[in-house]
Amino acid sequence: MDLRTTYMGMELKHPIVASASPLSGTVANIKRLEDAGASAVIMFSLFEEQLQQESAALEYLMTAGTESFAESLNYFPRMSDYTVGPDSYLNLLRNASETVDIPVIGSLNGITNTGWIDYARSMQQAGARGIELNIYYIPADLNISGREVEDRYIEILKSVKAAVSLPVAVKLNPFFSAIGSMAKALDDAGADALVFFNRFYQPDFDLNKMEVMPNLQLSTTEEIRLPLLWLAILYGRLQASLGATRGVHSPVEVVKYLMAGADVVMTTSALLKNGIDYLSNLRDGLSTWMDMHNYVSVAQMKGSMSQHNVTDPTAFERANYIKILESYKGDYTA
Repeated sequence: MDLRTTYMGMELKHPIVASASPLSGTVANIKRLEDAGASAVIMFSLFEEQLQQESAALEYLMTAGTESFAESLNYFPRMSDYTVGPDSYLNLLRNASETVDIPVIGSLNGITNTGWIDYARSMQQAGARGIELNIYYIPADLNISGREVEDRYIEILKSVKAAVSLPVAVKLNPFFSAIGSMAKALDDAGADALVFFNRFYQPDFDLNKMEVMPNLQLSTTEEIRLPLLWLAILYGRLQASLGATRGVHSPVEVVKYLMAGADVVMTTSALLKNGIDYLSNLRDGLSTWMDMHNYVSVAQMKGSMSQHNVTDPTAFERANYIKILESYKGDYTA
């Protein structure tokens, strides 16, 4: 059984990757991820705010005017919230890269170029095998156009690519009006991989305290459908590697993502829920499924259910929407 795959130019033992999460917060945990069977580990993200935290300008921006609107302080992170600073992050990355044999990929999270270029270089010097750009940007300004948002992503990618020789991935969100066009633009700009999709953590309301509350929920298996759709559509049409993330809780989701066209399948929620050792269940479950269905390699199954390879390509487009509505046999009289 040949489980090997290639991601961002790196040959991996199999396609299951530990995505960015608190689990990569120590060298010991990263070693445990390797021992459990991860083919690569994405480090937890280093945030743009952390890169600026010693800047007096940032401190000013975060406190200016708050004496008039005390409740607005709730919307900003405290400096003490950043338990791992940039130097500690780089030391962790360096030690992890020297300790494990699998690729360790750094992660940068932000919305501008500020500070990213130098730290991308620092990640490369610390031994990262690649960099994932996790561009967490919610365009709440009503004067910012969709084109400006897209240009910001492309500008960040080009700037980081120009600064390092490492492969660079972009973790996308599903909220672009033309995801295919955006994926191609990033591919043309030099992205070595595109990861589908980032999860924006929407706030909730505490009606007793009348406050906006952060609300973190683990993914569910139903969330694979949107990335599954776009992976299947984009397979074979881009040069960049394709990464799948969201909703991976069993080998079934791994198989589906690979058949859609993913080169790697990333998981975090399953490991937070079941423990790091659950990685081996995903890997072994993939191998067992392939054996039962007479697949001899991941390469053989990759993209086999993509739009390019299925007998009815319209299944991914509007024609199938009509079929779904017509086929629903719910109880309309209840």
